[in-house]
Amino acid sequence: EGWAMGFFMSGGFEIMFFLMFSLVIGMFILTVIRGISQWNKNNHSPRLTVEATVVAKREEVTHHQHNTGNHTMHLSTSTWYYVTFQVESGDRMELGVGGYGYGMLGEGDLGRLTFQGTRYISFERSSRN
Repeated sequence: EGWAMGFFMSGGFEIMFFLMFSLVIGMFILTVIRGISQWNKNNHSPRLTVEATVVAKREEVTHHQHNTGNHTMHLSTSTWYYVTFQVESGDRMELGVGGYGYGMLGEGDLGRLTFQGTRYISFERSSRN
C-alpha cells in the first residue's frame, strides 16, 4: 500500500494516464489503418459472380451510452448484419450486408452472389427452397 501511494504521489498518475491514453489512441489509429487497408484491398480485387447458397445469417448488436450532461444519458444501438454463403466448391464466406439485403435473404436461398474481396455487392435469387 505504501509503495503505491508513493508511486502516485511522485508523478505515477501522469505516467499511467499517458500510457493508457497512448494505448487508446494507438488502438484507434490501428483500427483506422486496418479499415483503409481492407477498403483499398477490396477496390483492387476483381468483382466476381458465383453460384452460391445462403447457409446462415447473423446480427451483431452493440449498445452505446453517451453522457449528454445535466445527469442525462443518451443510449444508441448499432446493428451489423452478416450472411454466410456457400459456393459450388463447398467453401464458405461470411460477408457484411446492409439491413435491406439482410432482410431480403433467407437461409437456403440459391442464386448468383456478386462480391469484391470482402465487399458484398448483390445476390440474385434463382430459386427458393
